[in-house]
Amino acid sequence: MNRIQVGHDASFRVGFSGHSGHLRLEPLPPVERPNPLSSLPDFISPPAFARETPETIKEYIEDTYLLPRLDPDEFSPEKVGRQWDFDWFDRAKVPLEPSLPRSVVVQKWELPFRRSKKESASGKWEPISEEVEVSDLMVGAQDTGPLPRMVGPAKDFIRGSINNRPFRPGGLDDSQSLDRIPPLGASNGEWVQEVLNGGPALVVPPSFKQGLDLGDLKAYSHSWKVYKGQSALKGKSEEKLNKLSIQFDDLLKKAWEEDDVAESKEDGHSPESDSIKLEVQLDEVEASSNVGDLESSVLDEILSVESGSKPGLDGTSDDGGRQKKEAWAVSGGNEGIADHFHELVPDMALDFPFELDTFQKEAIYYLEKGDSVFVAAHTSAGKTVVAEYAFALASKHCTRAVYTAPIKTISNQKYRDFCGKFDVGLLTGDVSLRPEASCLIMTTEILRSMLYKGADIIRDIEWVIFDEVHYVNDVERGVVWEEVIIMLPRHINIVLLSATVPNTIEFADWIGRTKQKQIRVTGTTKRPVPLEHCIFYSGELYKICESETFLPQGLKTAKDVHKKKNLSTGGGGSGTYSGPPSAAHDGARAQRRENPGRGKQNKYSGSQKVGNFYGTGGGNQNSSGSQSNWGSRRSEASLWLLLINKLSKKSLLPVVIFCFSKNRCDISADKMTGIDLTSSSEKHEIHVFCEKAFSRLKGSDRNLPQVIRVQSLLRRGIGVHHAGLLPIVKEVVEMLFCRGVVKVLFSTETFAMGVNAPARTVVFDSLRKFDGREFRQLLPGEYTQMAGRAGRRGLDKIGTVVVMCRDEIPDERDLKHVIVGSATRLASQFRLTYIMILHLLRVEELKVEDMLKRSFAEFHAQKKLPEKQQLLMRKLAQPTKTIECIKGEPTIEEYYDMYTEAEQHSNQILETVMQSSAAQQFLTLGRVVVVKSQSVQDHLIGVVVKAPSASSKQYIVLVLKPHLPSTLQTPSESGNLQDKKSGAFPEGHFILPKAKRALEDDYYTSTTSRKASGTVNIKLPYHGAAAGVSYEVRGIDNKEFLCICIHKIKIDQVGLLEDANNAAYSKTVQQLLGLKSKGHKYPPALDPLKDLKLKDMTLVETYYKWNSLLQKMADNKCHECVKLEEHIKLAKELKRHKEEVNALRFQMSDEALQQMPDFQGRIDVLQEIGCIDADLVVQIKGRVACEMNSGEELICTECLFENQLDDLEPEEAVALMSALVFQQKNTSEPSLTPKLSQAKQRLYNTAIRLGELQAQFKLQISPEEYAQDNLKFGLVEVVYEWAKGTPFADICELTDVPEGLIVRTIVRLDETCREFRNAAAIMGNSALHKKMEAASNAIKRDIVFAASLYITGL
Repeated sequence: MNRIQVGHDASFRVGFSGHSGHLRLEPLPPVERPNPLSSLPDFISPPAFARETPETIKEYIEDTYLLPRLDPDEFSPEKVGRQWDFDWFDRAKVPLEPSLPRSVVVQKWELPFRRSKKESASGKWEPISEEVEVSDLMVGAQDTGPLPRMVGPAKDFIRGSINNRPFRPGGLDDSQSLDRIPPLGASNGEWVQEVLNGGPALVVPPSFKQGLDLGDLKAYSHSWKVYKGQSALKGKSEEKLNKLSIQFDDLLKKAWEEDDVAESKEDGHSPESDSIKLEVQLDEVEASSNVGDLESSVLDEILSVESGSKPGLDGTSDDGGRQKKEAWAVSGGNEGIADHFHELVPDMALDFPFELDTFQKEAIYYLEKGDSVFVAAHTSAGKTVVAEYAFALASKHCTRAVYTAPIKTISNQKYRDFCGKFDVGLLTGDVSLRPEASCLIMTTEILRSMLYKGADIIRDIEWVIFDEVHYVNDVERGVVWEEVIIMLPRHINIVLLSATVPNTIEFADWIGRTKQKQIRVTGTTKRPVPLEHCIFYSGELYKICESETFLPQGLKTAKDVHKKKNLSTGGGGSGTYSGPPSAAHDGARAQRRENPGRGKQNKYSGSQKVGNFYGTGGGNQNSSGSQSNWGSRRSEASLWLLLINKLSKKSLLPVVIFCFSKNRCDISADKMTGIDLTSSSEKHEIHVFCEKAFSRLKGSDRNLPQVIRVQSLLRRGIGVHHAGLLPIVKEVVEMLFCRGVVKVLFSTETFAMGVNAPARTVVFDSLRKFDGREFRQLLPGEYTQMAGRAGRRGLDKIGTVVVMCRDEIPDERDLKHVIVGSATRLASQFRLTYIMILHLLRVEELKVEDMLKRSFAEFHAQKKLPEKQQLLMRKLAQPTKTIECIKGEPTIEEYYDMYTEAEQHSNQILETVMQSSAAQQFLTLGRVVVVKSQSVQDHLIGVVVKAPSASSKQYIVLVLKPHLPSTLQTPSESGNLQDKKSGAFPEGHFILPKAKRALEDDYYTSTTSRKASGTVNIKLPYHGAAAGVSYEVRGIDNKEFLCICIHKIKIDQVGLLEDANNAAYSKTVQQLLGLKSKGHKYPPALDPLKDLKLKDMTLVETYYKWNSLLQKMADNKCHECVKLEEHIKLAKELKRHKEEVNALRFQMSDEALQQMPDFQGRIDVLQEIGCIDADLVVQIKGRVACEMNSGEELICTECLFENQLDDLEPEEAVALMSALVFQQKNTSEPSLTPKLSQAKQRLYNTAIRLGELQAQFKLQISPEEYAQDNLKFGLVEVVYEWAKGTPFADICELTDVPEGLIVRTIVRLDETCREFRNAAAIMGNSALHKKMEAASNAIKRDIVFAASLYITGL
């Protein structure tokens, strides 16, 4: 070994000794020092320890203290491959969290120029500390706003807790929480800006004596950006001041941008001048772009449209980028995105192995920009691509995405589809798989519960994907979609996937307005696989529609064949009518539905029912004997064989046949006994698949009749799919159909909604369905949804849709409406529920009124609020006129109120009372009456002078007119005053004193002895004056009588009508004046009971009120005012203005909401039963009700608080609880034990009492219907036996309910047990908590809780 040189010339060499190879050092004698320049070694070994650098120190600290490490004991090499059988989230050793403090101390930040000039001993400004309640910091509960909510316990991270506040919904800016904002120091970032500006750093925390020593801080290099003011103000001085203005909001956004000072100095320009020049250039560019002189590339145009002005619904915007009307739904401006997609989105979060469609590229581009998207496209058009890209973006951004679906089957299937691509978890009512995953698939109800309970996972969610949004039209569950959309926080973006609907823009506009964010609307009406529609009649297919165009010729050909067949056979063919059947046919089917004939032992006999359930069409329902039924069965079976053979010859298999009845699906499949559609290899594949799938069932469950029957059908390529099947059987059928080995599938319409499995052909067994209430035609939207399953993308060039026709062919109008008609519009199904009200009342900042305002039902009314606000301001700004009364204090308002009230009763009185035969008998000669004046709003006393005759249908009456000065009389009045001697009075006439009148002009008692001839010699209307009063004789209809008085006077008809004698007029006037001088303006009216013979008490009351109003109006001093007509018009105008203002205020208030009366009634019910107190504070009973999601919350809560489950065993308790979740109405009557019968009656009585209470508070609820709709006891016996351990095959014999519904009920029952268990914890009832634990364990076994094939795989 060579010599090794060390310090101080101490030389040694390293050697080995012994077999062990120990090292030893051997010193060497000193030698002469060599030349250092010539003795440099060729290689220098590295030091024993590497040199420490900041990077290595940081890495060491991170590795040692910051990075998480696995437990070496649990994750040792000896334990590799070990599986844990418990949930890490539930059993993680989380240190106990201290209770939250009631208050915290925060620093109050102030602007520099507002700070106190008194400096501390250190010479630095010291901020003031302030104590703030923690509840104030939690108000709002939003991640994106200035008030973050504190994180809750780890166990409530996913599901949330009833103790949590919900996150503040996005768009809810006018909440009360804004009034309770803590000091700025608790939330803002002004400290950072001040430090960057060279100010003193705050190093001492509030309430601490000393802090960190940061040394001397220097100002951070930055520059102010100064630019021209955008708005030119009026006035030269203001214009000069704002020529170079600094906007405060822009300073917060732009002032701290880093400028390259070195480069600017090298170029010889100052940053300030460059900034000003840049802004001037930008202004010039904007100006030139507005004019249209600037030429730019297509990409620049796209980006400028997105970042500049927001186009309206029509794609237009006004100059300067300001909208005339803000649009929340944007559907235009997409041109060029598809052509330049890869340039706009160069780094995609997820690559697809195929070329994307235009709408998919547009949606992905908007997702990359962080916009919310509404995609409307046909089935199988590729909407799932958008959902997958949202998942990919969440994974890329280290956030979360939530996929919600209306049906559990869709959730399971999507979990299987996404499992290989993303980090996926599944949350449903009974399954919780990997809830910590970044991409979560869940039902919409689960997401609603998480939002109401304030789950902390909501903070991490970036995207929420709503699939099958058109399900919002569902009457029962559509409200859940609206609740979730309203409750989503602002930081969450929304992706909506829907079938094509007519009002996509309207729905997107509602969402955008509710969430205060723009919604990008895209989609396509083009089908990926075009459809052709045919009708199948008499063994042939007739094409009736192609490329969305109806073909009448094909229908005409089919009708000609039908007509010839009827002529040759004499009519009366058998079969089921697919068009509108007779009322007797519907009634018979409905009656059979009410009384199901499926026996307990022959549940699967199938063909036994065909003659009863679907008999011959029209009036052949009552055909005689079993021969008719057998012929019907044979014709039905041969019809299916004929159709399948026809489709097979044309290579149109596989086919999905939609039957709108579970029973109908089983019957049709069982009749196809002589058909086999599978090859030997396909039979082998089906056999192996079924064996592997059903091997997870225990022995007795594998031999269930349904499992054996379905397997025998599957081997022949025939499948059945409906809600009555066991879940595992349904999944086997779905998976085999997707593999292509099932050629014919009889299914209900849920297959079109819940399973993504297209076919070559779709067949409609009928165009009519029973929707739970009545038989009706299919809606265009329903037909389109099911027909969309025809045509497999990439396999078929065209999809075929067939409508079965038996003995009748539908009308062309009906076919057109269903096939090419407009789809069903999205409509609000929003309704108030008790659990929604209680959840919102728990939080002070969230009001039920806010939820009602933001519902889709109130969208149009709320959309018009700004216009109504402006209209109200204009009306309030209008100058109001005043009434100047010449008689002192104005009482015209009181008079007008009486007048309008009388007008309300006038129609009823005049048409009902005055037109009656009893009233007509009193309208004879001399009867005193009250009539309505034609000139002013007044009522005049008069007398009947002549009754109607054959020549004239009018009454002739003499009425006294108000006292008007001669100068106020109209020319027509003065010109028509006629006298037999002196003719017409001249204008400005006056009445002579009584002493100077002639004898014939004065009043005398004698009457003319000549008999009246009935002729009228005066010209009507006849005006005159007598006894100082003006009078008028005119003809009126019987509708103009306001009142018939009890008095009757003696009149001279000859002198009044034939001779026009002044003495006769004077006498009549004197008599009428005598009746008026008795203290009232009008004489008393006829008695309604004695005289008019009225029997309706309401009418009698109205009559008395009517006459009282007439007297009050007559006694009012405004009655004979000369300005009455003018003041009435003015009062009417003021009243109308006041009513319009009040109406606008009412429309803008919460009281105008459609469901406000229902809300008030429900609040009263909740107060009555003790869920809330008088101050609307939720009590413990209300908190328990908030836990009840699976059953009716009031019934469940009352059941718990009345201790109805205390005396029951766990098996009996869970059996009784099945009535809360079971949904089928008509079942066989269960056989119950006495104890269960008593508990059943007790629970039913509770429901009746709650129904009566709701009806008492004016809710539209019938107590009997309420109890029957929410309590269905059909499976009480079945669940009781199941909980006791009875095998599934045995409990199926106890009822006629299909096996699938039994399993679904028991699975939901497990969720109900969990809710009752949580409620028991709130109530402090440990016995009930243990009982629910035992009940849940008793029902969780065997085939009912078999894992889904989609989740576990095969």
